[in-house]
Amino acid sequence: MHPRPSPIAASLYTLRDLNADVIILHGPHGCCFRTGRLLENDGVRVVTTAMSENDFIFGASAKLEETLKEANELFHPKLVGVVGTCASMIIGEDMREAVSNAGIPAKVLTVESHGGLSEGDNTEGAIAVLDAAELEGVISRDEADRQITMLKKATEIEKTRGMAQGKYIKPSYGDDKEEVAQILLDAFENGDKIALVLNAKKETSYLFADILKIHFQEVYPENPPKIIGNLDDGIGLPRIRQHAQNIKMELDMNVDIITGGLDEYPVTGKKAVEFLEKNNFDIVVVAGVPHALPIEKLKTKTIAITDGPRLVEPLKNLGYNWVVTELDAHAKTLGTDKIVPSDFGTVLRKKINEKQ
Repeated sequence: MHPRPSPIAASLYTLRDLNADVIILHGPHGCCFRTGRLLENDGVRVVTTAMSENDFIFGASAKLEETLKEANELFHPKLVGVVGTCASMIIGEDMREAVSNAGIPAKVLTVESHGGLSEGDNTEGAIAVLDAAELEGVISRDEADRQITMLKKATEIEKTRGMAQGKYIKPSYGDDKEEVAQILLDAFENGDKIALVLNAKKETSYLFADILKIHFQEVYPENPPKIIGNLDDGIGLPRIRQHAQNIKMELDMNVDIITGGLDEYPVTGKKAVEFLEKNNFDIVVVAGVPHALPIEKLKTKTIAITDGPRLVEPLKNLGYNWVVTELDAHAKTLGTDKIVPSDFGTVLRKKINEKQ
């Protein structure tokens, strides 16, 4: 019942992950305004054909051709994404013909995306990009199929364990960060066996990895935490692999268990829990996409760190003892290649400094 991410926005993010130079939204100038502006921070030029009321009746293929040519002259791109919107797709615009007529030298991925794809699942927009990329030889069929499998698993998780369960979920900002931070530090003081799990998605990993950067092993050398993360830098689209590599290079400690890549968060959670079950931890902290872990299998104290106020209730229902939220994770991490401070990490550092 509550608003959900758009397939159009998912198309934009996936084109970004393919390192597209320019994205053209074939629709009104206000369509996906916030996403387009944010992606500019990642070095992607996002423009629109600015369809208007007359175009909704008579079509706007000429506008798309003109926009393609102008984008080519301004930016000299190598890879361009042309993304449909509700307006252009409802009236049946032939974007492929317009791309062919424009005849620019760049490789162009034509993506027929709109807000009502399938049942409105945002992942359908990403799948449309992957199919277009495979068609144009940008990625292999095997890689497209692997990505699509992950996206479908992600949708299943959201519908069964996350915020897309079909009912209205009241936003919540979770438990008090000061109190939860003290609980975690008390566990270190008491000699409890602690695991820090990163199960994060794409660029938001730069924020959720912040907790891994805290030097717990220096403050509590007799009781260092076990570090688990989906930071395999050999898996995923080009930009996603680079994120994993950047984070591993910045962390001045070994990641004890690598569960998979940053785009494999729907399945890496299960791998993390398999390891946690065997090692009897006293407290487990999960940052990123905590609801992708079958945390109900663990008989231990658990802390979830999420970016979704509407995920607090589902995470509590899954069995997490404490849930803290990090707001605007996408906005804080777009355009960066380094770990950024998180609110929870900042509170932990403050408390550690006070202790010392």
